[in-house]
Amino acid sequence: MQPQITVIGLGSGDEDQLTLGIWKKLQSSTGSLYLRTDQHPMVNMLRNHNIAYESFDNLYVGNDTFEQVYEAIAGELLSKAAAAQAEIVYAVPGHPMVAEMTVQLLKARCPAAGVQLQLLGGESFLDQAFLRLGFDPIEGFQLLNGTDLSVHSLNPQLHIVIGQVYDTFTASDVKLTLMELYPDDFEVVVGHALGVAGEERIHRIPLYELDHLQDYGNLSLVWIPRSDEDRLRNRTFARLHEIVAILRSPEGCPWDREQTHQSLRKNLIEEAYEVLETFDEDDTEHMAEELGDLLLQIMLHAQIEAEEGGFTVLDVISGLNEKLIRRHPHVFGSKNAEDAEEALANWQEIKLEEKRSKGIDPDELPLLSGIPRELPGLMKAYKLQKKAASVGFDWSRLEDVLEIVESELKELKEAIAEFSRKEQQEELGDLLFSVVNLARFLKIEPEEAMSGANRKFFERFGYIERQLRLNGKNFDQTDLQEMESLWQEAKKVL
Repeated sequence: MQPQITVIGLGSGDEDQLTLGIWKKLQSSTGSLYLRTDQHPMVNMLRNHNIAYESFDNLYVGNDTFEQVYEAIAGELLSKAAAAQAEIVYAVPGHPMVAEMTVQLLKARCPAAGVQLQLLGGESFLDQAFLRLGFDPIEGFQLLNGTDLSVHSLNPQLHIVIGQVYDTFTASDVKLTLMELYPDDFEVVVGHALGVAGEERIHRIPLYELDHLQDYGNLSLVWIPRSDEDRLRNRTFARLHEIVAILRSPEGCPWDREQTHQSLRKNLIEEAYEVLETFDEDDTEHMAEELGDLLLQIMLHAQIEAEEGGFTVLDVISGLNEKLIRRHPHVFGSKNAEDAEEALANWQEIKLEEKRSKGIDPDELPLLSGIPRELPGLMKAYKLQKKAASVGFDWSRLEDVLEIVESELKELKEAIAEFSRKEQQEELGDLLFSVVNLARFLKIEPEEAMSGANRKFFERFGYIERQLRLNGKNFDQTDLQEMESLWQEAKKVL
């Protein structure tokens, strides 16, 4: 006879809910019955009817992780089936196909081992959850693993049942994950041994008390009722996607409907710079707000394309995820990167490979290509010079760079004295370009330096304005000499 493993479910723990077929199988399996664990209410019924069994509870002690335990159980079952050359029965809590990793391992490994696998049903803990907690899964339902819970899996508009919450440590991890989406005082339900007479306990508690309970065990679960509350939906990306689509719809906002990629160009740039301003403030709420405004611009551009049949924001996300994984082989692949420089080298090499896959030969591209046209002037000059320097087109000494700055300043003075506005503008551009080169030699980002100078001017000029106001004056009632005096004061205090 071909070796066979028959997997049966012991149900949720109430012997009255055990199916007749499963009970007959248990009665006929004496000498070949194996339990994943004997920590289950149905085991008392086996003992009362003198049904012999062997459990794998000892493997929980000898292994460090549940994954190792499940691998060991699957391995032993395959060995026992091969040795018996007959059917052995493997009984698991609940239903074999609900939250039972050993069964998944057997499904994967039995064919190669030449062992036939048969699965028989059993009442799942979900049956009792629907019955005892009183919700209909047709309203929308998720079953999640408490030992591997991610906030990215949570959908507040669905009922969420979290299984495998074995102890307070797991409950604490579950609580912290849920708190990333749900308010601390949101009511959740903890159920223990649902449907088992004399053992069932149901607690309705605020989320922050989830790990205060002490009666967690193998038959515990957490239920988070579905909710359409705005305070929950507004914390999801799906709601943002929905709102932007509504704004652009015929029933939405007239201004939003009229926008195009071109009309929103300035908005995108302005929002990006407003985000940059918040980096210099000690105000995280303001930063979060401005990042939201920038994200809105991205969502609007994606929605415009979705309406025109180009792409959707999900395509944007998909492309970005694929690119991040592809360009980080030292994280998601087999390459190594010991430092940031090596990681950047990996990134650059993969970019070149991407160009080649599109039929573009990187060696035939101009060296200075790839720098966006719309970059701010100082930033673009910095990147152009850096690329040119990478092939040796650069000064070797700081003194040489300073001489160029002085030379360009001299030429600007001559242009101011003798030439037209067009030539003056050209010479001014040359001077600014040389100053950017100086910044690069000093390893200073020119945009950051300029930003600091602007901020300093803003604060010092504000000092002048405040002092005039304290003296009962305005700008019409003062002169340059007084403002210069106040400027010198401002330099001492700001």
